[in-house]
Amino acid sequence: MKKTEYGNESITSLKGADRVRLRPGVMFGSDGIEGCQHSVFEILSNSIDEAREGYGNLIVLERFADNSIKVTDKGRGIPVDYNEKEERYNWELVFCELYAGGKYKNNSDENYEFSLGLNGLGACATQYASEYMDVVVNRDGFKYSLHFEKGENFGGLFKEATDSKLTGTQITWKPDNEVFTDINIPSEYFISVMKKQAVVNKGLKFKFIDHKENTNFEFVYPDGIVDYIKEIENEKSFSEVKFIETEKKGRDREDKPEYKVKLSCAFAFNNEVNLIEYYHNSSFLEHGGSPDKAVKNAFVHSVDKLIKNSNKYKNNETKITFVDVEDSLIFVSNSFSTITSYENQTKKAISNKFIQDMMTEFLKEQLDIFFIENKTVADKVADQILLNKRSRENAEKAKISYKKKLSGNTDVTNRVQKFIDCRTKDVTKREVYIVEGDSAMGSCKQGRDAEFQAIIPVRGKILNCLKADYSKIFSSEIITDLLKVLGCGVEIKTKHSQEMFDLNALRWNKVIICTDADVDGFQIRTLILTMLYALVPTLIKAGKVFIAESPLFEITSKNETFFAYNEAEKAEILKKLEGQKYSIQRSKGLGENEPDMMWRTTMNPETRRLIKVMPQDEETTRRMFDILLGDNLQGRKDYIAEFGSKYLELADIS
Repeated sequence: MKKTEYGNESITSLKGADRVRLRPGVMFGSDGIEGCQHSVFEILSNSIDEAREGYGNLIVLERFADNSIKVTDKGRGIPVDYNEKEERYNWELVFCELYAGGKYKNNSDENYEFSLGLNGLGACATQYASEYMDVVVNRDGFKYSLHFEKGENFGGLFKEATDSKLTGTQITWKPDNEVFTDINIPSEYFISVMKKQAVVNKGLKFKFIDHKENTNFEFVYPDGIVDYIKEIENEKSFSEVKFIETEKKGRDREDKPEYKVKLSCAFAFNNEVNLIEYYHNSSFLEHGGSPDKAVKNAFVHSVDKLIKNSNKYKNNETKITFVDVEDSLIFVSNSFSTITSYENQTKKAISNKFIQDMMTEFLKEQLDIFFIENKTVADKVADQILLNKRSRENAEKAKISYKKKLSGNTDVTNRVQKFIDCRTKDVTKREVYIVEGDSAMGSCKQGRDAEFQAIIPVRGKILNCLKADYSKIFSSEIITDLLKVLGCGVEIKTKHSQEMFDLNALRWNKVIICTDADVDGFQIRTLILTMLYALVPTLIKAGKVFIAESPLFEITSKNETFFAYNEAEKAEILKKLEGQKYSIQRSKGLGENEPDMMWRTTMNPETRRLIKVMPQDEETTRRMFDILLGDNLQGRKDYIAEFGSKYLELADIS
């Protein structure tokens, strides 16, 4: 195939709507759903800027069944009439000209002192990326209407006089499937973005009407970020919500212009909930930038100083890091500036040096004052952050220890004592039986189907993994052998070691706990379940864990044998055998069973009974494990006193 010559005529430039339609990722960060979502935010931003300047207190966003969107505000209305200075209509500048708008002089006390929209791109870029866009503006006693299709205007500006004194802008558009690969924006995006805007624009009401799902939501936070933190914190907070604010002027470099910054922050320390969010000129800074650097610097500096002054560090103990603070911190900052350096058009991070420096110093100063004035809270903060640090370090040590335990030969058969593998490598068919002791292993081995059933014995009573620390847990050969056989790693319960677990690496379709039907067997079963719950809870959530029921009674009549798994079944069988001779034998331990009986009652998929361990209520499960096997001694005493009588038949009181 002949190639076209690369010469002077090869260089071309995109013009008009093609500048956006052919390269949407440049303007919106992506040509997928994220970019489509950002185009919505561009239109919403203009309405927010108007409201924050004091024009209108309600913004309504509607989503329709065909994925079209409407944003309505009660602002002054976009000026769209003829502009003598530019010798063009303003609607052309706003909706058809990139880098045109009314927000370029926000550092000179003109319109929009603190603005979300700075670059004059949003309205035009969104119009260019739309299948159609209809604009209705009410201002100056007139109603103005515009219609666009695929970046082209049709009909010019329609202007009519009106008696209404209402002002505002209404923009209806449909993102174009020819521009974005996906325009089906989930309702969660609209709900999230409007809630966030209500949080950082206190008193401003946001309404989302979803015609597609026939729902509507309304968000308003009279006290802004303080109300927001109060909404998400729980009884585990150990400090009141602290609100601080300041206003300063400065410059990013000596030769750069001076600009104004308004900063407000709210924070609380919490044992369970942690959240850090930054907003600038109402835009949610997903990647932070300057505020993120300031917060990390200030909190580590002030909390470290607090711990040192309280003499809470151990000898030669390393300094805390921000992850230790972050684990117990709820923090929201809401800043505005008359000059803003966003990293790109999607406004997910800012890089202003002055904002970073002034925010760092302000937070250090305010945190030092807060800790001095709130001694009791300060002590709790120091203790909790140190606990977070030491837990993190223990988790990191446990990770290293665990990796060492699993390093070496990848052949599990050779690495795990007495483990008996099955033949198939098809994970969808493989089953592993965790059995009680060597004797049970013998009968299970002879009674199994070696094609897809593997056996690993538990030798003695397993550690209670809810009460032992990780160093002790990973020193247990029984536990590490079980984890090696499972193959999926471990979920150490900190925020720093989740990468150690991979459900896709699980070697089994079913993990089956098989123990004797007596008190000891029940205890071993419970301890194995506790281990799985503590170290690999995702296996339970994924429905991979089962309990093999073993019969309580063996009833023999003539040449026929029946098995009863409970008293009710025994009575039912005896009723059928009425008038016949029979013998009843209480079930023996698994190790005493004949291989044929093991196959029939416990291992044959056609006749066995498996209980799927699938907690319907995770919180209830967690609470019961804590009461029965954790450190909640009083809770355990109370539970036994109230319900212990129900389990007397299981107790060995002979």
